[in-house]
Amino acid sequence: MAYERRVRLMEQISALREAVLICYVAGDRENVGTRVASDVVPVIYRHLELCGPQPRIDLFLYTRGGDILTPWRLVHLIREYTPHFAVLVPYRAYSAGTLICLGADEILMGKMGELGPIDPSVVNAFSPQDPCRPSARIPVHVEDVIAYMALAREKAGLSSEEELSQAFHLLAERIHPLTLGNVHRNYLLIRSLARRLLYLHYEPAEEERVERIVNSLTERLYAHNHMIPRAEAARDIKLPVVCPPPELEKLIWELFRDYALELRLDEPFNPLEVLEGRRTEFEVVGGFVESRWGQDAFVFSGVIERRDLPEPGHVDVNIYRQTWRTRV
Repeated sequence: MAYERRVRLMEQISALREAVLICYVAGDRENVGTRVASDVVPVIYRHLELCGPQPRIDLFLYTRGGDILTPWRLVHLIREYTPHFAVLVPYRAYSAGTLICLGADEILMGKMGELGPIDPSVVNAFSPQDPCRPSARIPVHVEDVIAYMALAREKAGLSSEEELSQAFHLLAERIHPLTLGNVHRNYLLIRSLARRLLYLHYEPAEEERVERIVNSLTERLYAHNHMIPRAEAARDIKLPVVCPPPELEKLIWELFRDYALELRLDEPFNPLEVLEGRRTEFEVVGGFVESRWGQDAFVFSGVIERRDLPEPGHVDVNIYRQTWRTRV
């Protein structure tokens, strides 16, 4: 059983780290990807209750991001059980995952470890319409709005209040003002959350370091998909990054690869592979929360049907439930 094999790896990592290990893997498999969301908090709470208060707790984390408010609640919850909290990053810990890392006393990053900018994107009813999919909306990134105004000032040479006002007016003609307002509100929120998470383990006297980190992760990275390796995270951004020794790094990567294989992260979910006849009910796992005390899986449940409309052989996929389910 894969879970039993992973428990052995968890125990080896825990022994080397002298810490309790909880694993949270929000899988990013195409068509059944999962994201950081508030529903994981009670799931991790179950594991924390099973292990009880501990001198040190490590969170093994893999995610491309998600809800930006969840990290605040999750970090506070874990800190209820330990005075020392660390995050182990085998590969991706983007966006909301990076926010979780900001709340940790140390961030253990392997050679493949990557963090990302924490600038939020906004999608609402007022966001621009996607020309390729009329029912979809295009996300508006904070960094793009900031970059546009910087372009107007620095490259186009606009400097007067009237010129900058005209530039903003052009932007507001293409992006609804309520969306721009929402972008700014989320920008202020993410910076506030980042500061508050950092001050959970930094002293008030370290204000300059905190501001440097916040600015680096919200303004100085020019693309949302800019990935931050451990050297940059430690040297340039001044995060509390730790490089694991070779034996530990090997175990951490082996644990991640085991998750990647079971969740099939390297291949899209193809409904035709599970369709039998004209109608098949299916369940597929998209993520895990695990510790040596148990396993919870995020399960997609749905129905795949072959129809003759709108064209012969058309396949409909209806996912009717997405939920965490306790397995062990």
